[in-house]
Amino acid sequence: MTLPRSRFCRLLIVAGVLVWPLFCFSALAGNKPGDVLTMEQAVAVALEHNHEIKAVQSALAAGRADIGIARSNLLPRISFEERFLRTNNPGWAFMSRLNQSRIEAQDFNPALLNSPDAINDFQSSISVEQPVFVGKALVGLKMSRIEALAREEELRQKREEVAFAVVTACLNILTAKEYHRVAKIGVEEATERLRIATVRYENDVGHYADLLRASTSLTEARQKLNVTATNVTIARRALGVLLAINDLPDVTDAEVDFTLKEPDYYIQAAQNRPDLRAFELRADNARHNVRMAQAGFFPSIGVGGSYYLHDHNLPLGSEGKSWQVSAFLRWDLFEGTKRIYEGAKARHQEAQARQQLAAVKDGVSFKIHKAYLNVEEARSGAGLARQALETAQEGARILQLRYENGLTSLGELLNVQTTLEMARAGVVEKNNAYKTSLAVLSFESGILLKDLNIDDNR
Repeated sequence: MTLPRSRFCRLLIVAGVLVWPLFCFSALAGNKPGDVLTMEQAVAVALEHNHEIKAVQSALAAGRADIGIARSNLLPRISFEERFLRTNNPGWAFMSRLNQSRIEAQDFNPALLNSPDAINDFQSSISVEQPVFVGKALVGLKMSRIEALAREEELRQKREEVAFAVVTACLNILTAKEYHRVAKIGVEEATERLRIATVRYENDVGHYADLLRASTSLTEARQKLNVTATNVTIARRALGVLLAINDLPDVTDAEVDFTLKEPDYYIQAAQNRPDLRAFELRADNARHNVRMAQAGFFPSIGVGGSYYLHDHNLPLGSEGKSWQVSAFLRWDLFEGTKRIYEGAKARHQEAQARQQLAAVKDGVSFKIHKAYLNVEEARSGAGLARQALETAQEGARILQLRYENGLTSLGELLNVQTTLEMARAGVVEKNNAYKTSLAVLSFESGILLKDLNIDDNR
């Protein structure tokens, strides 16, 4: 049995009404509310809470602790010692009684001297040793300070990297939302095409096949809308990871003003990139490492002193008291060829560090030129994409009018509609590429936080 056309169309529309909320629910179920931030605010939150930044901050704190460790090699060492001795060794027994201030005339009896009774000796001592000149310790202190400065630059670089990741994530959200907006327009247009096809079919001027194709086109448009809604949720979740929050943060359409300047501006700014500065500091430390190896050929000089208490009954007893002061010069005259090879190794490592620094500088210069060209290309591409969209919109408008008046087929209209959707997607893609290329240029020049008006003097 064949259903009347009007009844069939009503059933088709009712089915669409029933199915459409399912698509909407599945697509938007993950879009939980979250904080709405500007791009600058999102970066500021990430700089405070991002886990990678906190890890580098801990590494910096550890590096600063190394300064104290190195400095301790130049500070006095104070030690306390308590010893207990029981012996009948003639020499030690006599010296123990002497240290205890218990020597008497009978102690010089040869029989007692040669075969003394066992004696106890509690020896308490406190000693101080102060280095005066230790070449390796002095160089090590200098190197630890330079390494701490290098880690500070690494922290600044990590903050730039996280800021760039946040900017990229924000642009991804804005782009995903724009794709979602475009998909909504596609659903509205597909709904209108289905309405027109339904009207034409009910008035016996259209084909049933056109009605089915229009219905299928609407279903596909709704599927695209579902996918774009999911992509928005994923993009927001990615930003939440960078901000170290469990919510789904959102960003506004407010754009950061990355004003394009001359190439020389970016090249000059890149000279102060934190990672370059860190490389320079470590190359300087490689030079100090040569000095560290050379310091092994020099003696170490220091002074010291001790205070002693001796007692034959109690720990910390004070039957006998004594002290001593001393000065020492310790010189390792020969250690095989170890120091010679350590010096050769340090010189090669210094040369390696200098070459690596030069390579990094060349790489940065290349990346800036590449990023600048990408900005110009992306700007041109965005303009061309907008032109293509304008012509595609006009073509679709004209063809839809022709279809409404029965002058063209639905297939031709759908083909033009596909071209229009591609043009819309192209505009979104090219606009995102342009914004991203500006952010990349700012990041490669080491001025991203400056362009975001965020103070990084930390």
